[in-house]
Amino acid sequence: MRDISRRGVIGLAGGAAAAWPLAVRAQEPAMPVVGYLSARSADSERPILAAFIRSLSKTGYVVDKDVAIEFRWANGQYNRLAALADDLVHRQVNVIVAVGGEQSALAAKAATATIPIVFNVGDPLSVGLVASLGRPGGNATGVASLLLALGAKQFGFLRDLVPKATKIAMLVNPLDPWMISLSADAQAGARAVGQELVVLNASTEREIDAAFVAAIQQGVGALLVSPGPFFVAEGNHLVALAARHRLPAIYSRREFAEAGGLMSYGSNTAELSGHMATYVAKILNGAKPSDLPIVQPTKFELVINMKAAKALGLEVPTQMQQLADEVIE
Repeated sequence: MRDISRRGVIGLAGGAAAAWPLAVRAQEPAMPVVGYLSARSADSERPILAAFIRSLSKTGYVVDKDVAIEFRWANGQYNRLAALADDLVHRQVNVIVAVGGEQSALAAKAATATIPIVFNVGDPLSVGLVASLGRPGGNATGVASLLLALGAKQFGFLRDLVPKATKIAMLVNPLDPWMISLSADAQAGARAVGQELVVLNASTEREIDAAFVAAIQQGVGALLVSPGPFFVAEGNHLVALAARHRLPAIYSRREFAEAGGLMSYGSNTAELSGHMATYVAKILNGAKPSDLPIVQPTKFELVINMKAAKALGLEVPTQMQQLADEVIE
């Protein structure tokens, strides 16, 4: 038998001691990974993402400490979503957060039937994402932001602010899956109050420019910009065009009003992000998406930019100012 020196014994002991923490770490569970799939851009998503990360940390999942996030941005190009979703599935993330509209959620749903999905969409029932709001079934759940139901309210705010407008236009992206029903509902609502509504389609920046020109040529007095990731990504461009053409416009997200747009009315994005973060945490803790009911917003906010109103020569009624959640001076 080979004689082992004292130095050799110490060396073996030291090697075993050094190896022991590595063995323990190898047995520790890997940090869970959240796949974040968005039809929008990182810049336009910043406020929502900040609220999501903040809410996630409150549940005990601090990013880069307790959980990692893999981001995939489509930058308004819907045709990229399928490949981005497939990439997250190949990455074997623990849960996919799908934001930026129905297209993101549909791409994630098509990519996997097993990885849990938490989405934020307008109406998950109408596009077949879930079986019911109370019992979603399958591997997807999340938030129904109900943006499609806000058109009538937005329409009313425009009429109150610009009562002399004989024509009101609605800008829609025909590539969004729910735009046909949205346009039909808006047309019916306009007819019910004797208002002429002009529907303008745009799915590219050039078509947005053309839509504004068409609106002015047709004598449109106010504009409703429909919800959707493409228009969010083009937010600054839309606000600039509305100012240039002196066309009063209402949007679905407060970021438009903060960027200089006249006003916005929509669900509270921070609230919705908080609900999504809560569901992600529950799923990481073992809950099944099929058992988590669809969350519907309880807060809707009206934001008015008084500087934009003044530039357009509009007098904002006192009652509307009092009704607003925020008045930007």
